[in-house]
Amino acid sequence: QVQLVESGGGLVQAGGSLRLTCVASGIIYSIDIMGWYRQAPGKQRELVATITTGGTRNYLDSVKGRFTISRDNAKNTVFLQMDSLEPEDTAVYYCHADGVVAKSGSVYYGGRYGGQGTQVTVSS
Repeated sequence: QVQLVESGGGLVQAGGSLRLTCVASGIIYSIDIMGWYRQAPGKQRELVATITTGGTRNYLDSVKGRFTISRDNAKNTVFLQMDSLEPEDTAVYYCHADGVVAKSGSVYYGGRYGGQGTQVTVSS
């Protein structure tokens, strides 16, 4: 079964940096898109950044120039480097993987998967 595990969240002062990591485990052949969502208290979940297998990146307007997404396809890992953090970035950050192709025994399966989330808190 495919699982996504995030790490790297924490408490940081405004202007600081954090680096989130998400590792997808299982017998995985490919993942089309990996990325990060976030959800702040009382707000809707929003898509922060995505990256395709080929390296095409998309960002939420409010994080452009501050956040950088990258991935290691061989290790099924995605990173989110967050610089110049602002209190408005405080949220639970969730990793996701879309277009997954995996195998269990002789059975192929796939779809989209999400992680449990990691808390990012930015103090003013």
